[in-house]
Amino acid sequence: MADGLRGDVLQGTLDMLVLKALQLGPMHGWGITERLERGSESVLQVGQGSLYPALYRLERQGFVSSDWQTTENNRRARVYALTPAGRERLAAEREQWRRMARAVELVLGMAHG
Repeated sequence: MADGLRGDVLQGTLDMLVLKALQLGPMHGWGITERLERGSESVLQVGQGSLYPALYRLERQGFVSSDWQTTENNRRARVYALTPAGRERLAAEREQWRRMARAVELVLGMAHG
């Protein structure tokens, strides 16, 4: 699914996944993509063209903060962190996701007739 997260529903899903990745701790963009790929057993491969617009959007909404830091290999990178509002948003998004996933499973499990 290389950079395949597109559309309104999937944009919201990407936002939720980015918030979840940051719940595990502050991280730079490349690290977020690695967390998502590793956490999904390589099913989700989010490209920079999807990730950075999501990060900027989440930062504008107050769910993520960022600041420049020096990495282990002495390079400058913008590090993103979850804000308290982002934690609340993640909890709400997870609950909505669970309801939606259950509804889809119910429909897929309907018997003919």
